Amino acid sequence: MSELSPTLRANMILPVDIVLSPSWWHDHEGMSFEEDFYYNPLRRVEAEKQMEEALYKRWGRFGLGADKDENRPELGPVHLAAGFMISEMLGCEVRYNADTAPEVVPARKKDLSLDVEAAFDSEAFQRFARLAEALKQRHGYVSGDANWGGTLNIALDLRGEAFFLDMYDTPHEAKDYLGKIAAVTDRFVRWVEEQTETTSITVNRSVRHLSPPVFLHAECSHTMISCEAYENFLLDIDVNWSKTHRAFGIHYCGRDPHRYAESFRKIPHLDFLDVGWGGDVRDLRARLPKTFLNLRLSPVELVHQKRSEVEETIRRLVKDSGGPRLTGVCCINMDANVPDENITAIFETVEELRKDRASAA
Repeated sequence: MSELSPTLRANMILPVDIVLSPSWWHDHEGMSFEEDFYYNPLRRVEAEKQMEEALYKRWGRFGLGADKDENRPELGPVHLAAGFMISEMLGCEVRYNADTAPEVVPARKKDLSLDVEAAFDSEAFQRFARLAEALKQRHGYVSGDANWGGTLNIALDLRGEAFFLDMYDTPHEAKDYLGKIAAVTDRFVRWVEEQTETTSITVNRSVRHLSPPVFLHAECSHTMISCEAYENFLLDIDVNWSKTHRAFGIHYCGRDPHRYAESFRKIPHLDFLDVGWGGDVRDLRARLPKTFLNLRLSPVELVHQKRSEVEETIRRLVKDSGGPRLTGVCCINMDANVPDENITAIFETVEELRKDRASAA
């Protein structure tokens, strides 16, 4: 088995992390996720501390909640998975609810025009910049980052399903549109990185265990297109980012990441791949021997699984990935119906696998 890309280093063997959904936090901790949660600087700090305390209470023995005694000025919600910022900057309405992530309402733009500069003049970005400044003035620094979504995800937010027709009716204009979205994204992420030195903890907390910070491009909607469409319209963006943002990673939460294995092989430096539940891990490893594979468990199946099933699933996936050296484990957006003991089983199983590796060394 090949070693990990020299660009990327994990701070432990088989890093593991979780993200709980807003409904979990609402039901178990009484938290509410209206607009104030995201943009009030005092609430930002209080909320993140409350989340750290809750995680420490339940799973502190596994390292969670280590910052429970700190007032950390987190720019974005590092304990949630919520990508909406750039869509809002480009004109989408965002609805904030008590027990869900912010809901992006498709703008259904009438054409493929997009003004890069206007995104940064928008009230959405200016409000975010004011938040960063308020946190820095009060705490002297700002940490965390903001989920920046993904290029195709944002195009669909802006144009709705009409963008799929754009890709076939006016392919050159559609590709140019994606390029402009990528330009907005690149500028936004560089701005965030200047503030906090990270970019993607809010895309998947797992990257906090890796260095240098991973630039993680969310490709949630790629399960809806063909590999040919990806290569014609989007591959160039990933290729360029893999050259300019190291470590570079792709977040693919769909059930078919293996379908893209050959396309992903064309990216010069794919340091990290979020492997959606249902993906053929063995096939991905065979085609991407040096890529860190972050294995995502199913938050839906965890609701009903027995501990033995949780353990068997993790052991099988890690084995298919070639072992712990190039592998991480996570489960994202678990709701209030997932039993605490099943979450505990994730961490305990990973600890057992680490011990197994140490004994075999």
